Amino acid sequence: MATAASSSPTASTPRILLAGDANGRLHQLFKRVTSVNQSTGPFHALLCVGQFFSPEAVDGDGEVAEYLEGRAAVPIPTYFTGDYGAAAPRLLAKAAAGARGFSPGGIQICPNLFWLRGSARFTLHGLSVVYLSGKRGPGGPGCYSQDDVDALRALAEEPGIVDLFLTNEWPAGVVNGADTSNAPSKILDPHGYDPVVAELVAEIKPRYHIAGSKGLFYAREPYVNDSAAHVTRFIGLANVGNKEKQKFIHAISPTPASIMSSADIHARPPNTTLSPYISPAKSIPVEEAPKRPAEDADLQYWRYDVKKQRHGEASGSRLCFKFTSTGSCPRGSKCNFMHDEEAREHYSRNVCFDFLKKGKCEKGPECRFAHSLSDEGVVRDTKPHSARRGVESSCWFCLSSPDVESHLVISIGEGYYCALAKGPLVPNHVLVIPVEHCSSTLMMPVEAEAELGRYKDALGKYFEKEGKTAVYFEWVSQHSRHANLQAVPVPLSKATSVKKIFHLAAQRLGFEFSVVNPGEVFSNFIFLGHCIKGQR
Repeated sequence: MATAASSSPTASTPRILLAGDANGRLHQLFKRVTSVNQSTGPFHALLCVGQFFSPEAVDGDGEVAEYLEGRAAVPIPTYFTGDYGAAAPRLLAKAAAGARGFSPGGIQICPNLFWLRGSARFTLHGLSVVYLSGKRGPGGPGCYSQDDVDALRALAEEPGIVDLFLTNEWPAGVVNGADTSNAPSKILDPHGYDPVVAELVAEIKPRYHIAGSKGLFYAREPYVNDSAAHVTRFIGLANVGNKEKQKFIHAISPTPASIMSSADIHARPPNTTLSPYISPAKSIPVEEAPKRPAEDADLQYWRYDVKKQRHGEASGSRLCFKFTSTGSCPRGSKCNFMHDEEAREHYSRNVCFDFLKKGKCEKGPECRFAHSLSDEGVVRDTKPHSARRGVESSCWFCLSSPDVESHLVISIGEGYYCALAKGPLVPNHVLVIPVEHCSSTLMMPVEAEAELGRYKDALGKYFEKEGKTAVYFEWVSQHSRHANLQAVPVPLSKATSVKKIFHLAAQRLGFEFSVVNPGEVFSNFIFLGHCIKGQR
């Protein structure tokens, strides 16, 4: 794991360099970074927004190849979001396929160079950094997806202040209410503005919003946020080596919000304006889809639809994605969406959420989930290993899959790896997952038992220091795809009540738990669709 990607808050305030579209001109970018670092540094990291790769095909993949092949060195830890350009899909596919040493802040494609893929939140020298990689478009390489946007909408509901928000394109409406008298005329050009980014920044409310793609430098006056004490500063950066000599590199030294005083967080500079997004437009989908029937035309995409949750506009007949996917919803009885146990069970058997909700899926045959409530179409793990490669490529727990959430991986062993839960029930909820595509930990080879025991011992020691102990559980059924042993920490003071609470919850839901022997036949582990595993 690369140590540059995440660290604890340092005694000194982190010093960060920001850069606009590199467009493949990495020599010029890093030459400037080296010069600035020597004269006014040291700086802890460089964050690049806008297009990172060359827009045109060049021989030998251009300057990027020199860094990937070790013929040139990246001077300081560098993180980029603009994962598009002529050679980008091929170069990044290689990086993603060989990514085994994972970092919370992106995939390391060469020493000191990290690809921030999709969307996520990570900590960089104490700073909370959120990013949306790619640009708005029809989908495919270089374009962000609806899932990327939904994940950020869910993140906006989490506690804590985001220090930096990185996007490639500017938010639509950012100049509303701002003084543009001295700004370049190009700022009025509609190209490079993204209404989806505008929605996200209005919800996330970062202290700094950094973007590229418009080819000019613009530092907007700070603006206030709705329902937040702090102000936001927007910084747009020009292209590297632009002919107009617009500023393409900028330095900031923000104190992490997590250690700021209340007075500093509430401070408002004299030139602070109202939010440019004070009256946000209706939610705009990532991809322009064909018109739908009238009853669906004005509905926000329902995954992580926090806007309608917040304003109570959601229909109680629509499924809650959080509950359906994780079995838990932080809103509980206040949630405006439906918590359906049957839908939750179907989802755990790989049935498409779109199909569960609407009876159809717009992705059609391209969707990797099942479009049937029966056994037909549900992927099973009954084929020999050599015949399961198609399953592994679409399994989000297989490390070789392009869908694996690599930024959540903590440790990789021989037979198992450990990862943070994507939808945690509580903080520090982790999963212990077989490296090979295996439907149950009960079916793992005997030699893997010792490693699983070591993972449990290590987690136990960690949780004990936190005054907690772990509750382990695993869904085991004939429909299981890739095993995942869940480890959920609970306070030591409540540990003795866990078994009783499990049984009480089961009674309320109309079933009971049966304690079984791991040495029995696999089919005996199914008891009314649920089971408790014995000690291994």
